[in-house]
Amino acid sequence: MALKVEVVTPERRLVQVDADEVIAPGADGLFGVRPGHAAYLAVLQPGLLTVKEGGGVEKKFFVAGGFCEVADDVVRVLADLAEPLEGIDVPAAQKAVTDAEAKLLEISPSLPAYEAQREVLKKAQVRFALASRR
Repeated sequence: MALKVEVVTPERRLVQVDADEVIAPGADGLFGVRPGHAAYLAVLQPGLLTVKEGGGVEKKFFVAGGFCEVADDVVRVLADLAEPLEGIDVPAAQKAVTDAEAKLLEISPSLPAYEAQREVLKKAQVRFALASRR
């Protein structure tokens, strides 16, 4: 028995495969899903999504947040943004971190935009860290 796994962003379906296991970055930490898992709904934080297919094949994705729904051996990842790890341009990801840091320095911590920019920076930092160690 295998899991049906679907990773979807607002723009497109990124992947639809059968898999043995999914490891996702939940808001409360990493969690794994295998066939027979109980129904589950989780909020995702920025991090690494790993889809383990048969034969030791792993597909790895950066997800910027969203939700993961598990029911009846179907795993649906509804991501705000997701991209294959091997497709991330490391120098561009590093520049995104530098740009986000510079923008954060321009905003007063008392403004609501400060927290939003901190989230942008966090996502950029996680994306860069994952891409640089792949």
